Parts: sequence; structure tokens; C-alpha cells
Amino acid sequence: ILVHIAKSDGHFTKSELQTMLNFFQHSLRYNQDQMYWVKQLIKEARDSEQNLDELLTQFRQSFAYEPRLILLELVYQIVYTKKPVINQELEMARKIAAFLQINQYDQRTIEAKYRYGQQAGTPGSTTSEEQYYAVLGLQSGADFVVIKKAYRKLSMQYHPDKVAHLGDEFKSVAEEKMKEINAAYDYFKKKHNGA
Repeated sequence: ILVHIAKSDGHFTKSELQTMLNFFQHSLRYNQDQMYWVKQLIKEARDSEQNLDELLTQFRQSFAYEPRLILLELVYQIVYTKKPVINQELEMARKIAAFLQINQYDQRTIEAKYRYGQQAGTPGSTTSEEQYYAVLGLQSGADFVVIKKAYRKLSMQYHPDKVAHLGDEFKSVAEEKMKEINAAYDYFKKKHNGA
């Protein structure tokens, strides 16, 4: 699935490959043997003509909602490795979200996180507050009641216990996501005097 995204514009870049490898090595904590296997899978996938819809159908049928969210996170990481982002890949990521039956709120939250993250690389283009809103899937200026509601929803969704049955790899990804969610909520809690 990730290779399909990466090569959709006709170019499979080193940064896209590195993003994939980093995910497996750092987020999923794969060892050297497992990383060799991942590299082989990526190589095979680059040469494969397997239909993306078939792959997505298999993934959707095999995994619950939370692992599908994690896959979508990684899809957006791949899309946002290129600067500027290629609209064709961005549109493909949105279609993948729909195909995986990710609700629009979650899809927009993930997309906004990477969009603001990319803009943060350009001087003066965004503030950390805007990034925190994006992590929570909210528009700038949302009141604290809305922030709290979004926080609770995301906390339930990304709680590491929800994916613990899939192994430590998925649990560690969920833990990282929870750190982002907690940091955003803590920022707004302090801003609103612990309301």
C-alpha cells in the first residue's frame, strides 16, 4: 500500500523509502533481520502489479479501525515527504482513507497534522498552537469544551490498549500518537487555566 502511494507520481524517492524504513525500525522497533525482510518486501512491491484496491480490501477486512488509522498516518507521512506535496498523492491518500472506512474527522485530523508539520518547516508560517489544533482535528479558535471533547474521543481511539493485541509494534505507535494528543491537550489546558 505504501509503495503504491510512493510511486503513484512515477517517482519512488529515497526520502519515501527512508520514511518507510524509519517507521518499521523506529516506530515498530524491528531488528536487523526484520528490516532485511521489510526491504525485500518493499523491493517486491515496487516491481509488483498488484492492484491497490485488492490490497486495501485485504487490509480493511483483516484489521480493526485503530490499525487502519495507523496505516493512514503512515500513508500521510509518505505523501508529505515530497515538497511541495503532489496533489495526486494527496488525493490518493484521501481515497485510501475512504476505502479503509476512516471517518472524515479522523482523516482531516491526520492530514492537518502533516500539512501543518510541513508548513512548520518554513519560517513564520505556522505556530505551535495551530499544530496543536491540528493534532486534535480542530479549527483554530475552538473553545475549551470542544477541545476537551476532541481530546476524549482521540484518547479513546488511540489508547495503546486498543491495539495491544496486535503486538508491541502497534502499541508503540499508539503510544507516540497519545503523546502528541496529550501534549496538545496539556497546552490548551494551561492556556485556559485548567478549565
